[in-house]
Amino acid sequence: MSDEDLWRVLHGIADMPYGAGKIAALEQLLRRVDAADDRHLAFVTRMQATAGYIYGGEPAKSFVTFSWCLSEFDSDPQPYHQRHLHQLLWQFKYMASGLLKFPEVPLDRTYAVLDDMERRYRAGGHSLQAVHKHRFRVAEHVGDVEAAAHWHRLWQTTPRDELSDCAGCDPTSQVGYLADTGRDAEAVALAEPVLAGRLTCIEQPQAILTALLLPYLRTGRGDQARDAHREAYRRLRGNLADLWDIADHIEFCTLTGNEARAVELVERHLDWLDRPPSPAAAMHFAAASAAALRQAGPSTVYRRAAEGRPAAEVSAASLADELTETATGLAARFDARNGTTHQSEWIARRLAVQASGEHVPLSASVRRRPARPVGDEPVVEQGTPASSADRARRVPTGRAEPQAVTVPVDAGPDDLLDLAEQSWGRHDRATFRAALVAFDDRFGSAELPALTSAHRLALRASERGDEDDTDAAITLNRAALELYREAGEEVAAETVAGRLGVLLTRSDDDTDEGLLLVREAAEVLDRLGDAGQRAAGHDRVALALLHRERWADALAALDRVPADAGGDQHLAARIALHRGHLLEQLDRVDEARAAVEEARRIGRELGVGEVVTGACLAYARLVDDPADAVAACDEALAAALADAELPVRVTRARALLAAGRAPDAVDDFVEAVTLCVERGAEGDAFLRWELANAYRMVGRLAEAAEVAEEAVLGLDRLGAQAEADRCRHLLAGVYAGLGEIDPALALLEQLASNLDGPDNLPHRAQVLEEAGGILYDADRDAAAGERFAAAAEAYRLGDLPLDELRARRRETYAWFWADDRDAALHAVEVVDGLAAKLAGQAEPPVLYELAMAAEAGARVLTGQDRLNEALARLTGVPDRLRSIEAFGEAAQVEALIGELLLRMDRPAEAEPLLRRVLGGLPAASRQVRQTAWLLARALDLLDRPAEAAALRAEHDLDEDD
Repeated sequence: MSDEDLWRVLHGIADMPYGAGKIAALEQLLRRVDAADDRHLAFVTRMQATAGYIYGGEPAKSFVTFSWCLSEFDSDPQPYHQRHLHQLLWQFKYMASGLLKFPEVPLDRTYAVLDDMERRYRAGGHSLQAVHKHRFRVAEHVGDVEAAAHWHRLWQTTPRDELSDCAGCDPTSQVGYLADTGRDAEAVALAEPVLAGRLTCIEQPQAILTALLLPYLRTGRGDQARDAHREAYRRLRGNLADLWDIADHIEFCTLTGNEARAVELVERHLDWLDRPPSPAAAMHFAAASAAALRQAGPSTVYRRAAEGRPAAEVSAASLADELTETATGLAARFDARNGTTHQSEWIARRLAVQASGEHVPLSASVRRRPARPVGDEPVVEQGTPASSADRARRVPTGRAEPQAVTVPVDAGPDDLLDLAEQSWGRHDRATFRAALVAFDDRFGSAELPALTSAHRLALRASERGDEDDTDAAITLNRAALELYREAGEEVAAETVAGRLGVLLTRSDDDTDEGLLLVREAAEVLDRLGDAGQRAAGHDRVALALLHRERWADALAALDRVPADAGGDQHLAARIALHRGHLLEQLDRVDEARAAVEEARRIGRELGVGEVVTGACLAYARLVDDPADAVAACDEALAAALADAELPVRVTRARALLAAGRAPDAVDDFVEAVTLCVERGAEGDAFLRWELANAYRMVGRLAEAAEVAEEAVLGLDRLGAQAEADRCRHLLAGVYAGLGEIDPALALLEQLASNLDGPDNLPHRAQVLEEAGGILYDADRDAAAGERFAAAAEAYRLGDLPLDELRARRRETYAWFWADDRDAALHAVEVVDGLAAKLAGQAEPPVLYELAMAAEAGARVLTGQDRLNEALARLTGVPDRLRSIEAFGEAAQVEALIGELLLRMDRPAEAEPLLRRVLGGLPAASRQVRQTAWLLARALDLLDRPAEAAALRAEHDLDEDD
């Protein structure tokens, strides 16, 4: 590459965001620059590399590039050095700050850099304000309180100049000092005018907002603390260089009682400890993370793979121990270097942090602070009686369930079991459990008849089934069945056999046994049972077949049930619900809706919230009008027990979205995620994904980004790559909406890499094209051209010629605006070849792309002064666009035709065309000013200056524009 090419590459790198990509590009360029032996270019490249290393998270490398530049500057002064003197003096501050963060660097070296910095600042006539600030920071680091106060006073009283830190960074350090010395109100007051002003530094406003977290909190400004956390963390979260500040946010979450969020942040950034920007940042992050993990209770954390360590779920407690050892070990190294104990004492305080004061809700996805960490529920061994206290803890406490049940004090064991059996059939879970608690308390240790023991085993199986402990329920039912058969109680035995069969059909391994049991039981009950027992037997056959997704056979089994379900209205309601589900699966929607409406009616009459809830949820799925679905969910929510609230919230949220009530949907999704977290239920990652989309729909993009990031982490943890990638796609769009271009591009690049299989070519092409669109809109046209070209190739491989044409057309525009004439002309040739293959097709999308391809080619040729060729391409294009109602694009092409006519000295033809275009444009259209300017120019050329002047005045145009 020539020196000119290398300079152009350097200028391109300057536009890249700080991070690993920029560092890699700079290091590759440095190798080429050194080989080219251009000293000026080598100096400037290393100056840029120093900043790249600092802000990209690899500050240790900056020591080498800075030293090289300083040595070059001192040993062989060149004219170009003076142009970069200010930047070189500025970078002394990076060195003074950076050397302090590495315990292996002697403290004397930092003092030497500060002395050299002071000498050069004095020699140049600069203020020593920045020097005093960095001497203060050294004193603060080693714990010299008196020296810190001395240098702070000098820093604050010395005039600022052009080498002082910016109007945001200087106050940030002051806020930190005031907060550390207990002057929180002063810290807040100092920051207010800074935040009210315009901050342009790359480190702001996130740095000062982070410094204000504790002052806000300790002065009772909880809402401001929450907002500062959200905004600052969103800006910090993607930059390895900001690991220290991220640790401050973890600690803030711990202090404010947001243990779940603190652990989420630890989990998200944990792998950064494998490549920390500095030992100081690693020490602080490890300490803050250890404190957060100790507050999390019994739980696990997902740790990504690293060299020599596979990805795994690790115990929060053991990870906290590991991180504590890391933090204390690093603190000891710093103290050994500094000759003090200050860092160890400071880290000890960080490790002891725990929630204090009032809870400050921070999360955009979890509404409440969980009452206790998941995992504290008592464990009862299978097959052993649970104590009444144990079972009481497991009783749902929903709105529709009685809170107190009176059990007859004189009831015998069989009376209590009969009461429990009847209550179970009536969906009265409170009485069911109360009767069993009374039985166990009164008769649990007594010698009981075999039939009584069998009945208790069968009911215990129902308990375990209700708790989703299917294996225990199967074991208990088998034991009860054996006792009943030994006693010759055939009806009771077949009732239990039917229940056992239903449970077995939930598993692929025991399906045949389960189906045989329910069918044989139904046949026996048809002969020996009463009407209700016969109805229940056929319902169990239907349930078993439903589990195996044999919808038609299951419906046929229900058809054998008497219309009144043997007079048992509770059973009739359950059967109607089962019928509705089967009909829904068979796409017999009207019949399904009628069945669940029948269940809903019976549930209301009986006052059984469980039935009403199930019927309302089914109805919500079956209606076409989202408003009807919302109304059904409202009724379900009012009737639902606590353990049924989660599915109701989710269904209602989705219905609200479909009804165009996204703000209300957000509230339900947040509540659903909260319930998931509180109960330790799986699925919160999927719900966060839906919540992120709802936030996006209502324009709350910052919250959408936060929640989508949580969702991606959770979906990755579950191994749900397809869903994680779809959520990444959503997140990329949110980032783009926030103006966070580079994070959006990084996600799209990751998606394109993930979608590398032949079956994914259309999706890969789509994300590459989206990346091109983001780059194009950001005026990074050359990079946009590359993405559009890659997208077009993927469309070609996927045999999608129209999409390929669109991507190539957009590539053409990108190269045109990048001023890469050769690439633009080549793209036109490719577009022409694709267009020729699609010519003659009359579908509107094809007509549109062919017309816009002609316009793109004409623009490129216009830029090459090939005006006649350009004009020829546009013949008939506006009419074709109008034929498919693309009126805006037609006007755009006609304006280009007008411009070509003017450049070809044909103003008489251009004037009426441009006048017609201008008259047809909406007043607020972006094309109005451009078309008015062209028309005024035509009038000038036609020697009609008064009309031209009037037109310019009307549209506020300058004649020289």
